[in-house]
Amino acid sequence: MGSWAYRKGLHDLGNGSWAYLQPDGGWGWSNSGFISSGGENVLVDTLFDLPLTAEMLRTLRASIPGAERIGTIVNTHNNGDHTFGNQLVEGARILTTRAVGEGMEHESPDRLLQVLANPDVLGDGGRFMAEIFGKFDFTGIKLPPATDLFEGSFDLTVGDKVVRLIDVGPAHTTSDLLVHVPEDRLVYTGDIMFHQGHIVIWAGPITNWIRACDLILSWDVETIVPGHGPIADRNDVRNFRDYLHYLHDETRTRYDAGMSFQEAAFDIRFGKFDHFGDAERTVINVHALYGEFAGERPAVQPGEIWNLMARYARERAALGRCSGCADPAHRH
Repeated sequence: MGSWAYRKGLHDLGNGSWAYLQPDGGWGWSNSGFISSGGENVLVDTLFDLPLTAEMLRTLRASIPGAERIGTIVNTHNNGDHTFGNQLVEGARILTTRAVGEGMEHESPDRLLQVLANPDVLGDGGRFMAEIFGKFDFTGIKLPPATDLFEGSFDLTVGDKVVRLIDVGPAHTTSDLLVHVPEDRLVYTGDIMFHQGHIVIWAGPITNWIRACDLILSWDVETIVPGHGPIADRNDVRNFRDYLHYLHDETRTRYDAGMSFQEAAFDIRFGKFDHFGDAERTVINVHALYGEFAGERPAVQPGEIWNLMARYARERAALGRCSGCADPAHRH
């Protein structure tokens, strides 16, 4: 495979495929993809706000002949950091699964705008949300509906290429797409892969996530563009799958021992995965896994998860570990 520095901007993967990366890959700093063949162009995901998406589109148009003509957006899932810029790609069809399309109908920046306007109302959790999301501009976003929906899988023809879209969810969200370009030995994973970062289990189960990694490894691919973090290879997917197993098993041990999810989240140590960014997500993930084990997630008070994540991040920072970036060499 090629070797790509982890820097912001466009990366030429060869043969008409590109990645657009946003270090440090933490909360909201997502990646996108671009596929071009025979005069047809596909954009894989947009970014978290309009200014960031506009900057990306300007970069594409300045670097790739014909990139101003984007016929299709493929959204890998409905989270705003992969969809909120959709409105800027005028005239493009928006292709995704039926479940993602339905999720997009309820995706809105309004709650984020409210929190950023008055974070103290939510206490520590609100202030933490303002800290991680305050660098984004959520004004003016009007998320258009998906126009082309499918279930299961879909083969998209882009010029002379076949691009395979495979729904492997529910995992990160209720539906998560892999965008596989067999001819280029390439896959855009959306948030099925957080490279060098902790996952977020909004939906689950984690077993679907592990199966998705196995599916990627069953393909003849060498370049993996994650939803967050640097460009990866097959060994990185194996390491990420090991992390998923580790998270599951460590949580299960504490569940069986009778710990509360709060106790378990703060008790788990990640060993060789300790450099992964955004470790406070362990709170979300352990809460979700307890739900998988018990059949329903433990009851929580409004805002409790975000308050716990704020505490987790604060305590981790006090220990000199970086919970907010994906750079293993970075320590506060």
